[in-house]
Amino acid sequence: MAAYGALVSLMHIIDRLEKHPSPPISIHKQQLESLTQNVTFLQDFLDAYIPPAVDDHEADPLERRIADAVYAAEDVIESQIVLQIHNRSTIRGKKCATIDRNELEVGVNAAEDFYHDLQQVIEEMNSISTAADQLQRKVSSTHAASSSTVIKKDVLEIVAAAQLPRKVSSTHAASSSSVKESMMVGFKEVLLEVLDKLTGGQRSRQIIPIMGMGGIGKTTLARHLFEHALVKEHFDIFAWTTISQTYNVRETLREVLFQASGDPDCDLSENQLGQKSLISEDELGLKLYKYLWGRRYLIIMDDMWSIEVWDKIRSSFPDRNDGSRIIVTTRLSNLTSQLRESYGVGMKFLDEASSWDLFTNTVFGGESFPHELENIGKNIVANCKGLPLSIATIGGLLAKSECTREYWVRIEQNLNSIVITNNDEFCLKILRLSYTCLPNYLKPCFLYMGVFKEDRSIRVSMLKKLWVSEGFLKPVSGKCLETIADEYLKELVDRNLILVDKLGEFSGNIKFCKIHDLLRDLCLKEVEKERFYDIIEKSPSVIDNERRRVVFKNAGRRVISEVSRSLSPVRSIICDERGENFERPHNFRLVRTFKAYDRDTHKYGIGVHFLGDVFQLVNSRHIAVSLDSGSEFPSSINLLWNLYTLIVHAELPHEVVAPIEIWKLHQLRHLEFVGRTKLILPDPPSEMVIMENLQTLRRAKNLYLNEDVVKRTPNVKKLHLIYRSEEMEGCLIKSLSELKQMERANCFSYLECLIKLENLSCNICAGCDKYFQRISFPHSLKKLKLIFYFCYHVELEEILEKIGWLPLLQKLVLYHGRFKTGKWETIEGQFRSLKLLQLNFCSLENWVMAESSHFPVLQELRLLYLHDVEEIPSEVGEIATLKSITLEYCSESAVESAAKIVEEQQDLQGGQLDLHVRAVVPKRHERLQSLASPNFEVTVSPY
Repeated sequence: MAAYGALVSLMHIIDRLEKHPSPPISIHKQQLESLTQNVTFLQDFLDAYIPPAVDDHEADPLERRIADAVYAAEDVIESQIVLQIHNRSTIRGKKCATIDRNELEVGVNAAEDFYHDLQQVIEEMNSISTAADQLQRKVSSTHAASSSTVIKKDVLEIVAAAQLPRKVSSTHAASSSSVKESMMVGFKEVLLEVLDKLTGGQRSRQIIPIMGMGGIGKTTLARHLFEHALVKEHFDIFAWTTISQTYNVRETLREVLFQASGDPDCDLSENQLGQKSLISEDELGLKLYKYLWGRRYLIIMDDMWSIEVWDKIRSSFPDRNDGSRIIVTTRLSNLTSQLRESYGVGMKFLDEASSWDLFTNTVFGGESFPHELENIGKNIVANCKGLPLSIATIGGLLAKSECTREYWVRIEQNLNSIVITNNDEFCLKILRLSYTCLPNYLKPCFLYMGVFKEDRSIRVSMLKKLWVSEGFLKPVSGKCLETIADEYLKELVDRNLILVDKLGEFSGNIKFCKIHDLLRDLCLKEVEKERFYDIIEKSPSVIDNERRRVVFKNAGRRVISEVSRSLSPVRSIICDERGENFERPHNFRLVRTFKAYDRDTHKYGIGVHFLGDVFQLVNSRHIAVSLDSGSEFPSSINLLWNLYTLIVHAELPHEVVAPIEIWKLHQLRHLEFVGRTKLILPDPPSEMVIMENLQTLRRAKNLYLNEDVVKRTPNVKKLHLIYRSEEMEGCLIKSLSELKQMERANCFSYLECLIKLENLSCNICAGCDKYFQRISFPHSLKKLKLIFYFCYHVELEEILEKIGWLPLLQKLVLYHGRFKTGKWETIEGQFRSLKLLQLNFCSLENWVMAESSHFPVLQELRLLYLHDVEEIPSEVGEIATLKSITLEYCSESAVESAAKIVEEQQDLQGGQLDLHVRAVVPKRHERLQSLASPNFEVTVSPY
């Protein structure tokens, strides 16, 4: 919903201006109060607002009017910010004596113009709020009956179009549609699983939620269960009711009682005069309870959208330990945890074989598949991504169409648009329900997923940064915006609108996510309707000047250059492909998000972005760019008063020296240098400025850590440091006193003062290692990576003893470094939380481990290029949680000891072993291949 997101965004701007220590502008007190009141009222209004039934291709006029007014307010405020920053920069560049009266008058006139322009917008917002208030009162006076009826009627039409049983009696006949019958292809195992839960198992009443994305087959599975012969024999009473998002408690109870009893007047009572009247809701619930008492019942509640309806009717369903069951179908995966007495069943996408079976059954039934169409058919099926609704829809279309190669090729090339628009947009309506039922605060986040190309694996950390920068995350007291983004993402996953693609190694957090192609197409349709963003591809298109976001996909340099010159009101510029297509930003002073680099999609190469130009974007919150070798940080960086994220990439070795003004970026959360570029961060200025929001600092070179730096970055969570000897020694030589030298030598000891640090990576070169012995780690660390190049002063025995006592450490990676004695003897009680241990090129000979309890939760052990290690301790095999061991180019004896561990554990566990060992050996050790077994993989390298 564009209007709601715009309101949240405007409130962000107001809050930032109020809380910033040196805001670029101030807003008149009365205007500020009026803006805040309007935004707050309209947010509350939209939360309760049910739009009237309009053409699916048109946005609601009231929401459009709200969005336009808010956009106008943002334009006025942020344009004034640009003007004031420009004026201040001009004045600072001159001596006070040279500032003439004309320049002062220009400033006064600009302030007056700002006041009048903002007042005009406020009056429009006042008018909208008045109209919304009148509408709200009118709806409240009629109990929202008409609006609810419209929505419920729409839902019922969709149910009817889907031919799903809203009223199903015990004598309901099985569907004769071959498509519907074939829809159970691939779900027979799930069918049998639920059948077992229905007819066997515990005697107490049990609730069985069937969960999954819209169109994945939940209702079809429930119908097959409802009509199954074994189920018919097992239960005494059957009832089916559709809940939907606009449920009515009384109607639900009546529906169940009517189907159970067959009495059409079940909700009526008759007085002595023979007059009938409706009984109360409580009386109806009690009547249903009494009717079900003593009978084994099966109730199917289709399409449940919240726990609220169950909480209101649960007391009407008795539990007499007679094996009664209630099946709930839902798109909400988290509903299982809210339903007591429940056993959830998740519906997954069909695999390749099942998808093909469903497709062939739908198109040709029992007939043979034409050979000349088989390859095209498989491409069509692959593009459906395992969604039964998509497969069945396209299959049904092909079953009724001409069976020619040319026609099928046309279908293949336009698959998603055909699926969405076929059958009176039936599929779109089914999927769109998931969107319309979203809370307002989630809708902009979901629509934003259409920015990414089809089948894209989306890095969650990047997605959250973009959500934050766009300004449509609604603040919650006591929570940072990243935490709110995490919660929003989880909600969308629980609603099966976003798919989990990859989890973090041990955290369980979502690292990469995806969106199904059909849901992405739904996003694009809603985006088009709400003018949320515009996508520019290979050829120029007419840009709607009311668009706030522009996405470039595979657009050439000429197209981007031509289009960018006409984008004066745009707020977001996103290049989802190669960043080097962008030249210099034009007319982008109102841009908040400028993403022209993406670590997951861009091919590395020399960029063509110039930081000096980028920093003209004074309102920007997110900047991600590639650099050429001549780029530098300008001192004007402090003009970026609202910058959250700065990501700078360069593939050629390059160092960027930041000006001291960088410490004045109070809102900065993520400062990341990637590729082969490095950041030289200066010492903080003498005046106290605190970067309280900074969470990520990546590839900072020779960062001088001291008490002052630590105080100014108290909330850093992720830190990547690089220390090189030439510069480090140079700093020592140039120091003004011996005390200063000692402070620099002790800089590693200040790490422990970063009490929120969770992820630390240190790259240490020879010359700096003698200072590293004094390192102290914060107890908050969860991930630690240490790389030592030609470091002869670092003794790993001492370092590992410090690391071993870190209580939360889950992942430890060491590169190089030496064991002075050649021996590592682990100490009992250490590494209590470690789940991954990786040693690379370490000079280890003898690893001694007295008991397996030293690594009680270790899951993965990786040993790479340990040429001298004698063996892996046998106690490693006794670690109950260990799942894998990887050895690459280790000694022969180490590989043999790993094979022995596998053999011993197989004997102890009767051949059922969860541990898998993989060894890569050089060609000269190919005899070790004879050690291979089902749990021990040996690969011989050609080198």
